[in-house]
Amino acid sequence: MDDAWSMLLVVIEAGGWYAPVIFILFHVFRQFVFVPPAVVCIAGGLIFGVVPGIVYSLLGLSGASILFYLLVRQIPEMMNKLSRLKKRLVGRFRDLTVAQVALLRLVPVIHYQLLSFCLYERKSSFKDFMFASFLANIPFVIFYTIFGEYIGEFDTITGLILMSVFMLLAYLLREKITFIKWREFFESRP
Repeated sequence: MDDAWSMLLVVIEAGGWYAPVIFILFHVFRQFVFVPPAVVCIAGGLIFGVVPGIVYSLLGLSGASILFYLLVRQIPEMMNKLSRLKKRLVGRFRDLTVAQVALLRLVPVIHYQLLSFCLYERKSSFKDFMFASFLANIPFVIFYTIFGEYIGEFDTITGLILMSVFMLLAYLLREKITFIKWREFFESRP
């Protein structure tokens, strides 16, 4: 494993100016090869350093958000599947705020695209969605790029405490008012 990691670092360092471009493109298309975004952010911090890693990861995740926005509008089956998943996990009449999405993205076991879909439902125009997505990605990228080296050193108890704190904060930052249309409230459930 150390040999493979060393070889990857040598290839990236010898890559010149196109290494960041390849990294950003990998961030955009990593969702099709099922690589978690946290892993890519950690790798960006280790390969490029903290500040360039944060910038490249933000650019890559912004590109991934653009691709997600375009795909969710073009593929209704994907939208329906994410909508059913959201109704089952979040609730039928609940919408997550941008702050909640930002905190929930810090928990590695929560589906990244589901959180993007929650932002899409809340902010359906392209400009609003991209701004909300960018804001929600900032804490995620900073956390995993800076503290990525130390996350592997956490013991199980520390990891569970950290995830519990994130979940508690997400609950406390929830939207306190829910508007339900009369027709939707009384419709029969399938």
